[in-house]
Amino acid sequence: MSACNNKESAEKIRQEILAKVKEYYQLTHANKSFIPGQSKISYAGRVYDDQEMSAMVNSVLDFWLTLGKEDQQFTKDFSQFTGLKKTLLVNSGSSANLIAITALKSPLLENRLLDGDEIITPAVTFPTTLAPIIQNNLIPVLVDCDEGTYNLRVSELQKAYSAKTRGVFVPHTLGNPADIAAIYDFAQERGLYLIEDCCDALGAEFNGQKAGTFGDIATFSFYPAHHITMGEGGATATDNTTLYRAMLSLRDWGRDCFCPWDQNDAMGACGRRFDWKIEGLSEGYDHRYIYSHIGYNLKPLDIQAAMAIQQLKKLPDFIRRRNQNFNQLYQGLSGYQDFLALPTTYSKAAPAWFAFPIMVKPQAAFSRHDLVRFLEERQIQTRRLFAGNILKQPGYKNIRCRVIGDLAVTNQVMERVFFVGVYPGLNNQMIDYMLAQFGEFIKRG
Repeated sequence: MSACNNKESAEKIRQEILAKVKEYYQLTHANKSFIPGQSKISYAGRVYDDQEMSAMVNSVLDFWLTLGKEDQQFTKDFSQFTGLKKTLLVNSGSSANLIAITALKSPLLENRLLDGDEIITPAVTFPTTLAPIIQNNLIPVLVDCDEGTYNLRVSELQKAYSAKTRGVFVPHTLGNPADIAAIYDFAQERGLYLIEDCCDALGAEFNGQKAGTFGDIATFSFYPAHHITMGEGGATATDNTTLYRAMLSLRDWGRDCFCPWDQNDAMGACGRRFDWKIEGLSEGYDHRYIYSHIGYNLKPLDIQAAMAIQQLKKLPDFIRRRNQNFNQLYQGLSGYQDFLALPTTYSKAAPAWFAFPIMVKPQAAFSRHDLVRFLEERQIQTRRLFAGNILKQPGYKNIRCRVIGDLAVTNQVMERVFFVGVYPGLNNQMIDYMLAQFGEFIKRG
């Protein structure tokens, strides 16, 4: 059989496999029914169809397992969505945070961070937003949050500022943008780095500008709970080529080479693979084996990027459905505001809601524990607002840091706030059931 015939036969088999994947999806994954009181209403979850499954299988058939053409396509598409020039895929949002902060200490930067420099960040946070500050021998300066948004309180930025302050690391909590324009102005006036943790906020906007595009670096997560998923995965994005090069090196073992992937380009995209002169190394040393950073291996797989390409196409509809579910919950719970504090937004914020946060008010006749246990017993998942006051968590009790004020709202979050889901896998029937259970609890109370 000729090579041409082999290729045609292989392609025919590939199309048959992909057709079977679609059929399999319809038989095993599609059209799952909801039974009130029995079916779990998750706080978040992956939303997909045969397109993601087919894309991943198609990638597997190529068997190019490490990052390649799928990564190139996804990062191009993602940059078009965010408007940021450089996107770098990593294996998690936590890894994205790690290399974002670590890159600010890169010797490539003229104004790099040094040990002991301070980074302002909120005390209500996810652990791996704070952890990279500590892991890089930087000093976190922890500030309180605003009630309702649970975002960094802008009025405390000046109180937190000192001669050692070099940056602000701000998460957009639960997809609800922080007052990022004011934070940007604060950072710009003082020459500070600004990093935006958008792991929960992909597609959110402030004053018509996407969250993540105000700062020097934005980070994103593609864990199944987030706005799009590639399983385990994340990304950094920036307009700064030097920061991108530092993050690329840190992701890829600390390698100095920054040529884009091309399996057929033996000399590298730069054409200078064996022409580099580095002090201490013999002339012509292979640039792919020169290491300029103490790095990691934080790459995901091309198979995951194939899935993410399909997910990104659906993102606008995902955001619409998330916000629709949020609005339905808000309307249904608005009659209980004597007992429950509902979320708020800043005037110019356009959230892409990750979840629906609720604070049980001090005057309520019931506790958060009472309410969340009632909901969980009725198959409605709840979650705490991440670590609450991170300084009360066992691993963070004795960290080196500065704390601004008494963290009064942060401590309220620790004791009184939880959230329920709004993700696109929830339908009107599920939201109505959730509201009915809140109503029953309040009526009993």
